[in-house]
Amino acid sequence: MSLMNVSIVNVALPSIQLALDATQSDLQWILSGYALTFGVILVAAGRAGDIMGRGGIFLLGVAIFTIASIAAGFAPDATWLNVARFAQGIGSGLLNPQGVGMIQQYFRGPERGRAFGYFGTAVGVSVAIGPVLGGFIIQAGGLDWGWRLTFLLNVPIGIIAIVAGFMWFPKPLMSFAAMRAGRSGRGLRALDPVGSILLGLAVLAILFPFVETGASWLVWLLLPAGALIAWLWVKWEQRCKRLGYSPMVDLEIFSTRSFTNGTAIMTLYFLGMTSVWVLVALYIQQGLGMTALESGLFGIPAALLSAYAAHWAGKRVGRFGRNIVIGGLFIGIAGIVFSIVAVLLHEAGHISVWWLLLTLSFVGLGQGSVISPNQALTLADVPLAYAGSSGAVMQTGQRIGTSVGIALITAAVFGTLSFASWSTAVIVGFVLIGLVVSLALAVAYKDLRDRRARVSLAASSPKEPEYIDPLHHS
Repeated sequence: MSLMNVSIVNVALPSIQLALDATQSDLQWILSGYALTFGVILVAAGRAGDIMGRGGIFLLGVAIFTIASIAAGFAPDATWLNVARFAQGIGSGLLNPQGVGMIQQYFRGPERGRAFGYFGTAVGVSVAIGPVLGGFIIQAGGLDWGWRLTFLLNVPIGIIAIVAGFMWFPKPLMSFAAMRAGRSGRGLRALDPVGSILLGLAVLAILFPFVETGASWLVWLLLPAGALIAWLWVKWEQRCKRLGYSPMVDLEIFSTRSFTNGTAIMTLYFLGMTSVWVLVALYIQQGLGMTALESGLFGIPAALLSAYAAHWAGKRVGRFGRNIVIGGLFIGIAGIVFSIVAVLLHEAGHISVWWLLLTLSFVGLGQGSVISPNQALTLADVPLAYAGSSGAVMQTGQRIGTSVGIALITAAVFGTLSFASWSTAVIVGFVLIGLVVSLALAVAYKDLRDRRARVSLAASSPKEPEYIDPLHHS
């Protein structure tokens, strides 16, 4: 629901602008407001799930998202819609870390890899359905109701999710009992409110300049301010640990190489690869004059192949480990190279632009082979008590990478358009994406070498414990 809503809103923006007489700034904040609140509360929400119980926090997030969707669907003006989108971001930020945390909590060994594979399949299907479903609903509903139905579609999905959660989650109401127990003060200290506020402000200061396009140069001063606040947050977390309190994030997890390297891989991957679909949409609609529905069709094979690859890789990540991630990164880079060739050949009049369906399919295969397996490997050695907050740290890296990457790469594309054609501009964007994903590949290869070195050292020294793959051993 949360992923599908993002792609549907992208398709609905022109209709929203006409129906609500929205300005360009309004449209920007319809997208950015969701991203900001989502990213700001991720880690705090993950820690709340660790302490209070993940099922209840998940249901609370779904409820907020569903209610906000009703408010968005009946919004009388752009301001109301923006407030509803902020609320949707809060709901999404609450529910997303709990999914990763519950997989960590309830699955072990190969089953955990398969669970992350199913998780990736759900992501791929959602991404595939979103743009096409959005185009169909807008066309069927017309100017007045089409875009509203894209938000109201979340209501039955949210209700089904809440009912299924109460049926399937182990004791979800324990979360709400833990909230009442937290009135004594011990629960509040365990949540680390000071750390939550500091990290939220740091993420806000870092993200804001990248989501507020066309802002004054003074806004960019928030970046060093965000870095300073992040440093204060680190010092605060170290102080909490030293005094025996429960920190928001146990910073010792960053000494776990698999977690640190995996988080770096994800941040770099999202910094580059998520811009692919933004560039394709711009190129197809603005460069070639095709419709939003046609633009959405270009992503369907890639998304479906991503879903299949995630399921396939989830079953085998315990056997092949980081090799699957490295293979997925190679396939994704190959897809970028093939797409550059397809754009060049189309510009020369040799092939149809629909060949991008094939070249972008490699990007989808790579995505399914990277995201879910990397999540399983990154969180394999993380203590269960910090499963939600650690997963949220990784997701926060993804959100920052996505916002920064889209801002910088689209800026480079529009800068190129000032003196070149759309085909040249999109090729520049693809080249930048390929370079960033190549950095992710270098980190993944380094992690593989480090892991092999540790295994070799353990095998050669009888005093050292035998290396055990964490995905095979609980």
